[in-house]
Amino acid sequence: MSLIGVLRTGVSGMNAQSNRISTVAENIQNSGTTGYKRSSAEFSSLLIAETAGGTYNSGSVETTVRRAVTEGGTLNATTSKSDLAIDGNGFFVVQDPAGAPYLTRAGNFKVDGTTGNFTNAANMTLMGYSLLDGEPNPTLNDVTDMVPINLASVSTRATPTTEASLSGKLPLEGTVANAGEYSKKYSLVTYDKLGKAQTLDVYLSKNTGGTWTASIYNAASSPTPTGTDPTLPAGASLATATLGFDAQGRLAGTPAAGTDKFITLNTAPAGAGETITLDFSGLNQLAGDYGVEGKADGKPPAAVTGSEFGSDGTVYATFDDGSRLAAFKVPLATVKSPDNLEPRSGNVYRVSVDSGDIQVGFAGQNGRGAIKSGALEQSNVDVSTELTAMIESQSVYTANSKVFTTGNEMLDTLMNLKR
Repeated sequence: MSLIGVLRTGVSGMNAQSNRISTVAENIQNSGTTGYKRSSAEFSSLLIAETAGGTYNSGSVETTVRRAVTEGGTLNATTSKSDLAIDGNGFFVVQDPAGAPYLTRAGNFKVDGTTGNFTNAANMTLMGYSLLDGEPNPTLNDVTDMVPINLASVSTRATPTTEASLSGKLPLEGTVANAGEYSKKYSLVTYDKLGKAQTLDVYLSKNTGGTWTASIYNAASSPTPTGTDPTLPAGASLATATLGFDAQGRLAGTPAAGTDKFITLNTAPAGAGETITLDFSGLNQLAGDYGVEGKADGKPPAAVTGSEFGSDGTVYATFDDGSRLAAFKVPLATVKSPDNLEPRSGNVYRVSVDSGDIQVGFAGQNGRGAIKSGALEQSNVDVSTELTAMIESQSVYTANSKVFTTGNEMLDTLMNLKR
């Protein structure tokens, strides 16, 4: 056995324990870091083949640093709705200020005062898909089609009316209306794309034979004529429908050709308004007086006052009128071997050859976990375990230094033989 080899073996052991103590130090300093995954130094021997005659040549030890990324941390409740934790598998997709994508479990997101993006403590921007133009169709193995989660685009938003309805009772014994007149008038307030209110007047005229005619007008362009007679407005209506009822008083037949108890109309006489579907299916004809109710969707402009996150990753913009709008959806990314992801500054990871390619999906799908709002995943570091490893590493480092010292003393003895 070479005495020089003994020195090198001792140095190898000390270097290995230096790597181990480095991981311990990093774990302890990040024991309070949101979503941090502990690292550990794994040892493996490097042996030199034995030579003939029983002479032994000592080898060295090799260290490999591994991270326990698949080991989840405790989920702790917080007071912020934008704090997000993943209960199960998956990673948030984030982007650094230079635009490079990464994966992370650190969900301590806040709205950035400059950009309006949701960013975490490492200034990483949360990425997702917009829902303002319909359901997203994500690319399964890529993240380049994602956009920053930013509610500034819906800071003030109007919701146009698309559906309206009339329901309730029309009188069986009602008086038949004369030609050009109506029996009863009802009005519905609707909204255009800019949030401007526009009133639709629905004139109901009872016909001989038990049917009714519904005539819809725009109140602004076709006001109700003045006078004592219930006269229909002049000019063409936006739409008309004939309502017939069966022996039980239920709506029968179709209000307009090719529809089933619905009619489609445009709120402007020239066809430049909003397209609305008017539903008559809730009307019936029974004994007694009128008892009609009406409703229409759509809302006037309202300002965003906050945000809410659903367990499936949907990001809702909440408005000052109490309504909310599904604006974005946060995906979860997975890889086949999370422990082999490549760590980077900011408590983020980058896909590596050993980790496998990225796969994009949504919470609750294909083994992915759920997203918890108002919670954060804590570090998976156990400080007591790290302190124990520190003591072990210190003891072994000392023992390796003794090997080095002893080998050096033996080498000095050998050198003194020449003297």
